[in-house]
Amino acid sequence: MKWLRAFLPVTVLVASGVAAAPATAAPGWQQYVVAPSSRDVRPVRVLSADGDVTNPDGLLGRGVAVLRRQAPPPKPAWPAGTTAAASSFHAPNNGGNGQPRTYDPGNAVDGNPETFWNDDTIGAYPDVLTVTSATPVALPGVTVLSNVDGVPQDFTVEVLDAGAWRVAASVSGNTAVQRAVAFDRPVTTTQVRITVTKDQNTPSGEFSRVAEVWPGLVADPPVPSVVVDFGKVVAGYPKIAFAGASPNRPGVRLAFSETRQYLGERSDFTRSDFAGGPGTDQYVVPTAPTVWRDTKGCLSGNQVCADGLHGFRYLRISLDALASDAPLAQPSGEVRISGVSLDFTPFLGTPSTYRGWFESSDEQLNQYWYAASYTNELGMDTFRESDVDPRGAFSPSLDGKLVLHDGAKRDRDPYVGDVAVSGLTQYLTHQDGTAARNVLADLADHQRADGWIPPASINGYTLPLFDYPLWWVTSSWDYVLYTGDTAYAASYYSHLVKTLDTWYPSVTDSRGLLAKGLNGTGGYGDYAFLPRTGEVTYYNALYVRALQAAAGLARATGHAPDADRWLSRASGVAAAVNAYLWDPAAGAYLDSATGAVRHGQDGNSHAVLAGIASPAQASSALARLAAGALPYGNPFMDNDTLVSDGTKRVYAFTSFPELQARFRTGQAASAIDQIKRMYGWMATHDPGITAWEGIGEGGSHYEQGYTSAAHGWSTGVVPALTNELLGVSPTSPGFATWKVAPNPGGVAWARGAVPTPKGALSASWSQRGSVFSLTVTAPQGTSGSLVVPSGRLVLLDGRAVRAAGPLTVSGGTHTVLVVG
Repeated sequence: MKWLRAFLPVTVLVASGVAAAPATAAPGWQQYVVAPSSRDVRPVRVLSADGDVTNPDGLLGRGVAVLRRQAPPPKPAWPAGTTAAASSFHAPNNGGNGQPRTYDPGNAVDGNPETFWNDDTIGAYPDVLTVTSATPVALPGVTVLSNVDGVPQDFTVEVLDAGAWRVAASVSGNTAVQRAVAFDRPVTTTQVRITVTKDQNTPSGEFSRVAEVWPGLVADPPVPSVVVDFGKVVAGYPKIAFAGASPNRPGVRLAFSETRQYLGERSDFTRSDFAGGPGTDQYVVPTAPTVWRDTKGCLSGNQVCADGLHGFRYLRISLDALASDAPLAQPSGEVRISGVSLDFTPFLGTPSTYRGWFESSDEQLNQYWYAASYTNELGMDTFRESDVDPRGAFSPSLDGKLVLHDGAKRDRDPYVGDVAVSGLTQYLTHQDGTAARNVLADLADHQRADGWIPPASINGYTLPLFDYPLWWVTSSWDYVLYTGDTAYAASYYSHLVKTLDTWYPSVTDSRGLLAKGLNGTGGYGDYAFLPRTGEVTYYNALYVRALQAAAGLARATGHAPDADRWLSRASGVAAAVNAYLWDPAAGAYLDSATGAVRHGQDGNSHAVLAGIASPAQASSALARLAAGALPYGNPFMDNDTLVSDGTKRVYAFTSFPELQARFRTGQAASAIDQIKRMYGWMATHDPGITAWEGIGEGGSHYEQGYTSAAHGWSTGVVPALTNELLGVSPTSPGFATWKVAPNPGGVAWARGAVPTPKGALSASWSQRGSVFSLTVTAPQGTSGSLVVPSGRLVLLDGRAVRAAGPLTVSGGTHTVLVVG
């Protein structure tokens, strides 16, 4: 069978019933569902146990695990009058808890592990700390106690020996907060100099932090700890069943991580990191058996604190306590544990909750679809003050409502750019759109007087992003298309008008293009806070798409003149993009008309989807994007002039429109290849299953442990496979009209169902040799068009048809057979 770029449109009568492809097989999609079976989630294995631990399987509910630790010995002290100096130190501030604190070098020798020296050259080296003793000290080595907010990884220790500096020890790759550093030989000296050349990069910054330098080798009893693995990223409130403890108030510390790589003595991320917290949750274990549920708050004041909800795969439980938690918690004693579990709070996506589904002959694609659905479920949760982003994100207007957070562990705030993808995933899998509507309506309710719509509730709805009001427009149209909720469109129509007719004209230049920098927008960010200025193709192509979406909303609410006006403006912007931003030498659209020449995935993909690009331009631009293909996807820039890793960074968020563009321009095979590289990489690398916020150089988590490994904006494989490969999409609000336009590529068959307000719309197709068959089932009262390959013979219910144009009827089930 020969596929043509121009397809034969056939609009058909539909009736009730579901056809399967292949016809003889029963749906088997349930096997790919990833979510836990209940809200009581248990770890699947013990990953490791260190120190004095008996029966670590007790954490899995198999008996009782016992953690024991002797009390650490007293620490050695420098002679009275010892001082310290440093190459730099941070100015005093109120720290992370509002309490005044200093960071001068003397903190490293004051005997108080809660104070520390902090250099003042973030990410720049060397950082030097020099300790001068009042009298000579005999030293076999020193012990460096750093800080959970980041430890020195590479450093040397020099001693003043016989009047000259000598390197007595070198350390590389350190991750221990407390590190005993033995000298090459004992020495009696009055000065020790530590030179740091690399630190951990943490959410609190890449600084050298040293809490204490102890004169001598301090060997505390090892901290007993057990790491459990939940098998995949989960989210909710951890629980520990304690069988009891020694009477000295032993503490436990919990560290969480989505990956093994970033699980250490501190979590890969915890909300207290934004306030300079310790990076773990703490609890004091009572002597009597009890079940502790991790809850945000502190036992007393700022002591023994926990964050509550976490998103993670791995959990480390240690018998230990912060020095600052004394005497409420002690780092020694005995703790007995009889089980670990999690109260799973996100949407629980079991097979019975799926209102839409997908299945194909390609098992990998099936796995990626359901893994992305689960990723989205992790972010679909109730908005609660206790676990949303602490950076001013709490809003009474969202409190208690179901929303689409952007990530499982962070930032846990609904961003409209994320909803542009996660909303589609929501509509195609489980839900009627309530979560998306709650977000869209709330952001519109907080519209600024000049028409700008905030991207999220963070910072009290003030985070300045340039592109996100456009995503509000396109997301609102998607919501109405999938749900039929034209009442929402009518309620917020004035907000739509103000956004498009007041704010965006205020940042439009004389050439008719949006230009970041006008009207005080020079400091505005975008989805990745990229330092772009001037006429940017991505902003303008998205503007065209928003104007087109607004025209749909206008017609759906009886404002036809506005629709015509906005479509006219879209045509003008599109013409300006082609006139000023097309780079004929590269055969692609410029990222920006100013600065270094580069070409972005975002701008070029949206230009194709907006219809700005001609077929020849679309082919050329997509070829440019594919030229830099990586084993883990296509990069979001074709050189490194904007950011240092532009050719190595992959975003599923910006890759989704590229996938759509490839499917819609007859490049289904390349779209499937891109899906398999990008989603296949994430599925086969820790933590597995869930879709990452971004992929960095070499396939790494692009912002190290801070990276969200379960992010809703990365779930575009769901709409890509359902809307484009299976081919089902709405063409008017609530699927009153629809289209089924399969793009099979090399896939032998696919089938699925899409929820609509009137019931499921099902499609099933297969291609065998020169024969293509398609069966569609849609609710009564709807009509739709089928786009099938041309062939020698097209049969509609066994009748040969010649369609010079669409055949529009309404009804039940219909089958089309194409013989090539």
